[in-house]
Amino acid sequence: MNTVSPWMNPELESFRDAVRRFVDAEIVPHQERWRKQQHVDRELWNKGGEMGILLADIPEAYGGSGGSFAHQCVVFEELGYAGDVSFGLHVHAIVAHYLLNQGTEAQKKQYLPKLASGELIAAIAMSEPGAGSDLKGIRTTAIKDGTGYRLNGSKTFISNGYLADLIVVVAKTEPDAGAKGISLLLLETRDCEGFKVGRLLEKLGQKGQDTCELFFDNVHVPLENVLGGVEGKGFAQLMTELPYERTIVGVAGVAAIERALRLTVEYTRERKAFGQALIDMQNTRFVLAEAKTEATIARTFIDRCIIDTMEGRMDTVLASMAKYWISDLQCKVIDNCLQLFGGYGYMLEYPIAQMYADARVQRIYGGANEIMKEIISRSL
Repeated sequence: MNTVSPWMNPELESFRDAVRRFVDAEIVPHQERWRKQQHVDRELWNKGGEMGILLADIPEAYGGSGGSFAHQCVVFEELGYAGDVSFGLHVHAIVAHYLLNQGTEAQKKQYLPKLASGELIAAIAMSEPGAGSDLKGIRTTAIKDGTGYRLNGSKTFISNGYLADLIVVVAKTEPDAGAKGISLLLLETRDCEGFKVGRLLEKLGQKGQDTCELFFDNVHVPLENVLGGVEGKGFAQLMTELPYERTIVGVAGVAAIERALRLTVEYTRERKAFGQALIDMQNTRFVLAEAKTEATIARTFIDRCIIDTMEGRMDTVLASMAKYWISDLQCKVIDNCLQLFGGYGYMLEYPIAQMYADARVQRIYGGANEIMKEIISRSL
């Protein structure tokens, strides 16, 4: 892409260069090994903390880097441009924002500095075997027992779950109260009796991103570990923070679209068929012209979303539009680009094939795209 986003500036360009060097040195060489072991090395989180990229948009007062959402987006984009979907930084940053915006002052001071340094790795446990996008349908319970809560239930598809030290668990503290009975609990996993990490799940794509099942068998959670200090606020907290998550899905999607286009242009310039370069064939040029147009529209849209988020006016409807439309487009563009690679596009040694597999879940997590359309339709 030749366009420069309106939110970029010289300081952010310098930051981008530093992040790109970090990604090239510490992430790219290990991607294949991480895919095979199904998780990144713990050491990467410590290095990310030293680099200051784990909580780039969290205030320095809480151990963050003190940047804006633009700084965090630069990190997400550079991961996307390198084709990395193993480093679960996105979920980590989302949990940090739950703490920053919804946590008590004591919770912020206790956890955010450790998340910023990489001492703690964060996850959020929403989905269950019988409840995905339907958060009201969760069955995990946290019942008071005098000294705290007793957490029982299970979660699945939990990103960062294998390595996580701090998990925001969505549970029902009042099982018969519907949405008003949902609370978010801060669970520290180290030496936690009754907590069990299940198997690492074998996924279609994003194989280096650890994703697993979690089990809670009468796990004790202190009373002060309810996010925000008041139970029953969980559903409202989720609704408040999900736009941040969905905007991030859009940012990652646009970076993937731009990478797919770049890789495909490079390939079609080099690849010969019927005595000429693929890019000299009209069909190839038309497919790429369409992809470049769509990439430009997506970039313009996500830039607007990034600015709105930076200025505090991003809303649920616009975030839902960004999440569903960009993730749908990501799958479409990558599919069309893969076709131009011919048989090689089906080989996992070619990045476009890996991108095809990695993209599909973008339309599912963060709220299925069908749910996004339902949210948007309510604004009509």
